[in-house]
Amino acid sequence: QVQVVESGGGLVQAGGPLRLSCSASGLTFSNYATAWFRQAPGKEREFVAGISQSGTTNYADSVKGRFTMTRDNVKNMVYLQMNSLKPEDTAVYYCAATRTYTFAVKISRNEYNYWGQGTQVTVSS
Repeated sequence: QVQVVESGGGLVQAGGPLRLSCSASGLTFSNYATAWFRQAPGKEREFVAGISQSGTTNYADSVKGRFTMTRDNVKNMVYLQMNSLKPEDTAVYYCAATRTYTFAVKISRNEYNYWGQGTQVTVSS
């Protein structure tokens, strides 16, 4: 049984950093395309960053240059390093994975079939 778990969320001041972690049981991240999505109150869940099985990464325009997604194949972990956080980054952040091989990062939530429960990130101004 596959289980995906996010951690690392919290309250941070604008301009500060935060690192989210994603762990999984029942799957090996190096064999899965993985992504971070976020959902703010009253808004649709949106793509933030993704990494394909080959290691290709892609980012939403709103986070380019501030967020970095990495994968540790030894620890079987995925991370999202968030720097220069803004109040508009406040949302529940979700880690998602799909076994379907992809060279280019998929940005649609419909492409991912394994999801964590989410972790809250709140950025105060």
